[in-house]
Amino acid sequence: MERLRLALFQPDIPQNAGTLLRLSACLGVGVDIIEPCGFVLDERKVRRAGMDYIHQASYIRHVSWDAFAATLASGGRRLVLLTTGGADRHDRFPFAPGDTIMVGRESCGVPTEVFDRAGARIRIPMRAGARSLNVALAAAIATAEALRRLDGFPEEGD
Repeated sequence: MERLRLALFQPDIPQNAGTLLRLSACLGVGVDIIEPCGFVLDERKVRRAGMDYIHQASYIRHVSWDAFAATLASGGRRLVLLTTGGADRHDRFPFAPGDTIMVGRESCGVPTEVFDRAGARIRIPMRAGARSLNVALAAAIATAEALRRLDGFPEEGD
């Protein structure tokens, strides 16, 4: 089983998706893209942010939430939702091998059905009055913390 995956729920902004695919390529973390996207998901749309890393990224496209949920369940993976409404701080959360960290749509997060399905809900602590971070930035922060806790960063040069 992979040590960690990152899931993008119906992403709205191709630049964020491209950034997270670049993160995938650089850190060796697989990405699940749950459609429909708010843009046509093709290499041209995400190339600007992902640059030439797109070909090194490991990602799977899922046609719907139900298709992704079935894959998650069959793989025995825990869904960890990154949300401003999370009960646990990301820096104190006990990540486990096989976790999938999910971020919601930039425009509206995730629907109740997805929120309720999460095995855990985490948040990044922020200063009072701040609403949220950019979804790609938040995903990178949480992914880095999870990899640190799991001793899962790739060896340099690998």
